[in-house]
Amino acid sequence: MSENVVHLHKPTDPPADDTAPTVLTVVPDAPPAPPVPLWVRSGRAVKSAVTHETTKTTVRAVARHSLYTFNGGRIVARRTWDGRTGSRYERMIRAAEAAGNLEAAEEWEERLQRFRAARHHRRMDLLHSPVEAAKGVAVGAGMSIGVLIALGVIMAINNGHVGDVITPLAATIDFIALLIRIVQVVWGPALTIGPFLALLALWSVGSKQHAAPAWALPANVRSGEGEPITPSIVVKALRDLGIAPLKNAIKEMGDAGASMLGPIRIAGCGVEVDVTLPSGVATNEVQKRRRKLAENLTRHEHEVFITIPEAARTVRLWIADSGALDEPIGPSPLVTDETMTANYKTGKAPWGQDLRGDAATISLYQRHLLVTGLSNQGKTAALRALALWLALDRSVQFWIADLKGIGDWAMFEGIAQVLIEGPSDDHVIQATEMVEDAVEEMNRRIEERRRDPSIVFEPLIVLVDEAQLAFMCPVVGDDKRPYGGAKATSRYFMGVRKIHNQGRAVDVLMWQGTQDPTDQNLPKLVREGAHTRASLVLGTESQARMALGDKAVDGGAAPHLLRQGLDKGTLVVASDGITIPAGQASITVRTHFIDDEPAAEVADRAKALRDGVATLRVVDQGEERDALADVASVIGDAPRLRTNEVLKRLHALAPDVYGDQWTNDRLKSLLEEHGEEPKKSHGVMVIHRDHVLRALTNRDAEGSASAAE
Repeated sequence: MSENVVHLHKPTDPPADDTAPTVLTVVPDAPPAPPVPLWVRSGRAVKSAVTHETTKTTVRAVARHSLYTFNGGRIVARRTWDGRTGSRYERMIRAAEAAGNLEAAEEWEERLQRFRAARHHRRMDLLHSPVEAAKGVAVGAGMSIGVLIALGVIMAINNGHVGDVITPLAATIDFIALLIRIVQVVWGPALTIGPFLALLALWSVGSKQHAAPAWALPANVRSGEGEPITPSIVVKALRDLGIAPLKNAIKEMGDAGASMLGPIRIAGCGVEVDVTLPSGVATNEVQKRRRKLAENLTRHEHEVFITIPEAARTVRLWIADSGALDEPIGPSPLVTDETMTANYKTGKAPWGQDLRGDAATISLYQRHLLVTGLSNQGKTAALRALALWLALDRSVQFWIADLKGIGDWAMFEGIAQVLIEGPSDDHVIQATEMVEDAVEEMNRRIEERRRDPSIVFEPLIVLVDEAQLAFMCPVVGDDKRPYGGAKATSRYFMGVRKIHNQGRAVDVLMWQGTQDPTDQNLPKLVREGAHTRASLVLGTESQARMALGDKAVDGGAAPHLLRQGLDKGTLVVASDGITIPAGQASITVRTHFIDDEPAAEVADRAKALRDGVATLRVVDQGEERDALADVASVIGDAPRLRTNEVLKRLHALAPDVYGDQWTNDRLKSLLEEHGEEPKKSHGVMVIHRDHVLRALTNRDAEGSASAAE
């Protein structure tokens, strides 16, 4: 029996043929790694412990609270020194001189002199006070002993015991002895606890002032989240704006720039402060650095507003609380107060809230109106909210052209005398003719006013939403005049200009809503003819100037700095009809949003105040249809259908006629005209087939009677 031999050594001359024996080579294990020296392991452990987040947090906390106590002592010592000496007045004098305000410097110098005179008087009084104090103590003690003895005599006479004469005096001595024993008992612990209480008080002062380096402060304070606005923070933010004259002036001020600031006032969901800039610094230099100033104040750009008040070399800063502008402002009073009414002449429409949180109301009396902004930012909602309020005054007439045509103004059927809905050129032509009719109405009123100066006319609001379509319309009429454009030959442009020029005198007012303004779709003469100009978010500063005017933008109005999509419904308003803080040219308003259903409810209240308005609705100039017969046709053999289902079937039957302008209200009005109306079934509004057939019968009977007459 053959055996396989395993050679454990490598042959010097291994066989070359295939029958060579198998060789197994054994490779020895690698030598073990040398042990890590103790000092290396210790260093790694120390490094891990030192750099651990828990260690960092602990060190930061220890340093923070220690420095709170130390710097709190410095703050208390500084306050004490300021109260005992004239250093505060001297700082104010130097600050006023650095700011170039000599009048303030003289006033502070006069206060310093009065302080020194009063201090000298107090020190002179100290020379005589020991003698006067000793006399006072002696007289007080004698009188007190006399009173006590007199009280004892009265007690002795009353009780018949002579010993009662000294009873009150003995009781007083015992009471004083009791107080002394109490002090002796408390004195020891008080001496022990007192220093700790003093340190706690110093820590409290330092903690409130965040008197520690930034690296030692808590994470939320270091990041600025929720950081309160203090004078030191405002001055530091101004100092770091990159304006060299401002930075140098702050360094030269003895009070580190605090004298530049007025009082920091709570203003709605933020604070407001006036800053008097030093000589050599222009207000527009600060305005141009709004983003940097906001970031220095640990705020977003949209949370800081810079305006120019009446005072010279002064900017007014409004600084929002972090995240406050992202919170909704609540429903409109038009929705919550069903008893609200309107008065065109003396009332003010509730439009929203200003940044201070106060109600923003606006007068619409004899004021042409322009609302503009980018698409889908709340322009129609802001314009409609004003019209809904004014509709509650039954004397006001409305002619409305909605060139968007998706039903945003459908609830004004029964309120408006004219209602045009649609985006086509035909609708623009009809809107233009409506404006020209308003011009004729204006001329008629002017002629009547000329004959009778005391005559009063009912207000007429001529409202065109999406007016940019009218200005951009390319259609030319039979008279060779274009409907759109910005020239004297443009029919729409000239109609609006004529109303702007003379309509206010006879209460014919032009309201326009337009988007993404340019010189082509919002001509200069038209936009400057509006008394009230409001803008939502815009893309550029040049558009902001088109919307609001140069004066408002130079004064701090900045709709182009609002956030598209996030600041929906936020308007910058320039108007004498709204209360604007003194010295400012505009005000920022966060408008109430009234959705379609609440808007329809407000419109129903307005209709109830009126005797009934036959609205002329202008739809596509297509085929004429019998609406009542079409309703009967779409119901078919069904005993009843929901009103929503009927509207869907009507739209499918003739979409050009039964478009978005057909609503539940219009369907209800159609049946009511012939003595029928929709009813509710299980809480849902439905239309019965029998009711529609009866309405057709009633209409045919009315037509036959009219023909017979």
